[in-house]
Amino acid sequence: MRLFSLALGLILSWGILATNAFAAIDTYTFSSVEQEQQYRELTEQLRCPKCQNNSIADSNATIAADMRGKVYELMQQGNSKPQIIDYMVARYGNFVTYEPPVTPATLILWIGPAMFVLIGAIIVVLRARRRVEKETALSPQEQQRLQTLLAEQKATVKKQISAQHKKTNRKKP
Repeated sequence: MRLFSLALGLILSWGILATNAFAAIDTYTFSSVEQEQQYRELTEQLRCPKCQNNSIADSNATIAADMRGKVYELMQQGNSKPQIIDYMVARYGNFVTYEPPVTPATLILWIGPAMFVLIGAIIVVLRARRRVEKETALSPQEQQRLQTLLAEQKATVKKQISAQHKKTNRKKP
């Protein structure tokens, strides 16, 4: 019974390892180094629809593997880089490119950040102007009242200082 359990465990573990080992390996043969470089560039430029933050070159998702296979197939058929990107955009939408084109649908995405900065700058300028307008000069009566208050405050402070000075002088023998 123990031997049977051990054999079953080995078979199952080998099966899991074998499927994991074969699942993520893409092997393609290219006719030139330039073609291989173009394949790498294309797979780095196209976004995985499932992962969203990864390119299809970095993703292990099934759809990314299918997309890599389709890129290879289209390259073998002689399609150019723009043709392959256009094919992927037609099939999966503008989302598959990291730099979506400027269209009426995406215009708000391109203009939105600039509009927020512009509106923010306008608000700052308007608020600064209001503050300048609020800071008006004092009338002659207000200036006289201010001078009187300052003089009274100055006299009060002098009295407090002299009283404090007298206290400290009395304590010394």
